[in-house]
Amino acid sequence: MRKAILTVLVAALSFALYYFGFGFFGKTAGTIVSIFSTMTVVSLGFMIFMENRNPSSTMAWILLLALVPVVGLFFYLLFGQNYFKRRKFDKKAEQDSKIYEKLEEESARGQQGLSEYSPTQQQLMRLSQRLARTPISFSSETKILTNGQETFSTLLHELQKARHHIHMEYYIYRADDIGSRIQQILIEKARAGVHVRFMYDAWGSMQLPKSFLQEMSNAGVKVAAYGSSKAFFLSRVNFRNHRKIVVIDGNVGFIGGLNVGDEYLSRSSTYGFWRDTHMSVRGEAVRTLQTIFLQDWHYMTDEKVTEAEYLSPLRSGHNNGAVQIIPSGPDNDRRVLKNIFFSMITSAQKSVWLATPYFIPDEDILTSLRVAAMSGLDVRILFPAKPDKWLPFLASHSYFPALLDVGVKIYEYEKGFLHSKLLVIDGEVATIGTANMDMRSFHLNFEVNALLVQTDSVQRIMADFERDLSYAKQIMMDKVMKKKISERFLESLARLMSPLL
Repeated sequence: MRKAILTVLVAALSFALYYFGFGFFGKTAGTIVSIFSTMTVVSLGFMIFMENRNPSSTMAWILLLALVPVVGLFFYLLFGQNYFKRRKFDKKAEQDSKIYEKLEEESARGQQGLSEYSPTQQQLMRLSQRLARTPISFSSETKILTNGQETFSTLLHELQKARHHIHMEYYIYRADDIGSRIQQILIEKARAGVHVRFMYDAWGSMQLPKSFLQEMSNAGVKVAAYGSSKAFFLSRVNFRNHRKIVVIDGNVGFIGGLNVGDEYLSRSSTYGFWRDTHMSVRGEAVRTLQTIFLQDWHYMTDEKVTEAEYLSPLRSGHNNGAVQIIPSGPDNDRRVLKNIFFSMITSAQKSVWLATPYFIPDEDILTSLRVAAMSGLDVRILFPAKPDKWLPFLASHSYFPALLDVGVKIYEYEKGFLHSKLLVIDGEVATIGTANMDMRSFHLNFEVNALLVQTDSVQRIMADFERDLSYAKQIMMDKVMKKKISERFLESLARLMSPLL
C-alpha cells in the first residue's frame, strides 16, 4: 500500500508542478520543475522496465510516458500499476489453489477417456488440463444458443424452474427491459426460499442504479460487486471480471459472449442486429462452472460457501465428445487461454476459423496464424464491419495487411455488430466463451471459456459461422493498400497503444 500511495503522491505533485511551476516560480524554478517532472517519468519508466512485463507492453508504456508525460502519468495510474495485481490476486490464487487440487484429481481420473481421440487432440487436452487445472468431462451435454433471442428465452425458462439456488455473474448488467425481467425472477425466487447470489463487475455495470440492486437485496438476493469503478488509483479498474456465468440448481449452466441488456436482443438503434453466441451446459462440466463462480464469490465477499451443498454429484453418462470449462485471469501467470488458443492454431491440420469483435493479438498468435496460412490451411477471420469501440477497431485493422499477405481470408460482418468469440480447428475442436482475441483478455481480464472436442455443438458453431459469412464481405489486399495515409496513420497509432488496451 505504501508504494501505491507514494506513486499517487509523486504523480500528483508532478501534475501540479508541471502545470503551474512556470507561472508561479518563473523560468529558473520552471527549469527545475521540468527536470523534476522528467526524473519522475524516468523513474516510473525504470519501475516498469524492472517489472519484466511483456516487451511490447513495456515499450508502449515507456514511449507514452516519454512523448506525453502528463497523459502518460494519468494513464499509468489508471491502467498501468501492477501493485494491486500482485498483492490482491496472489491471495485469490492461493485460495483457488486448494480447490483446483481437487479438480486436478478429477482430471487424472478423466485421462482414461482421452484414448478415443486423435493424438493431436489428446495432446491439446492434456495441455489444457495442465494449464487450467480443471477436468475434462466426457459425459456432459452442450447446446449452442445463437443470438439473444434464443439465449434469453432459454435462460428465463431455466430460471423459472429453479428450486434450490441461482448463481449469476455478469460483466455488464443493465436495468432495462430484459435486465428487469431477470431481476424480478431473482426476487421472486429469493422470496420463495431459493438461494440467489448475484455478482456484477463494478466497471462494466457502472450504470446499474443502486435502487435496482437494493430492491434485490431487500428481497433476500445476495449481491456483490467485483471491484469499484471509483478506485482508479489502485488500478482496480484495469482488472475486470469479464465472465458471464449462470448456474441453476447445479444442473444447468450458461457461458458465452452475451451480457444482460436490451442491445443483446438487437434492440439498440446504435448497433442494430447483435450477432452473438452463448451456450448451455448440463452434466458434470457444470461442477467446474459452479466452482469458478463460488471461488469468485468467496474472493469478493469472504463468504465460504459449503461446496457439497451446491456441487451436483458426479454421474456417468454417454460420451458426446469432450467438454472442459477453462478459467483464466490475472491471478494465473500461465496465460491459460492465450496458450490454449496458440496450441489450437499450431496443431490445426486443415482449417482455422476465428470470430472475434476485437482482434489485437500478440506476436505469438499473429505468427501462428500467418504460419498456418502459409502452410496451406484454410484460415478465416470474421470481424465486425462497424465498431463499438474505435481504438480497438483501428488497432485491429493494422494487423490485417500482414495476414492478407500470406493468404488469410478476412471477412467483415455487415448485418449488424458481431460479438461472437469463437475459434474452431479442423471442424472438430472449438472454444467458445468470454475471451476476445486481444491483449486484455490474455493478460488483464478474468475470463471463462469452454473447450469442445468432437461435440455436436462444434458442428452447430461451424454451421452458424458459414451462415454468418453469407452476411459478410471479404476484405481484399488492394482495398487495404488504397486506404488514405491518415487512416493508416491512425491504425498504426492505435496499434502502438494496443498493449495498453
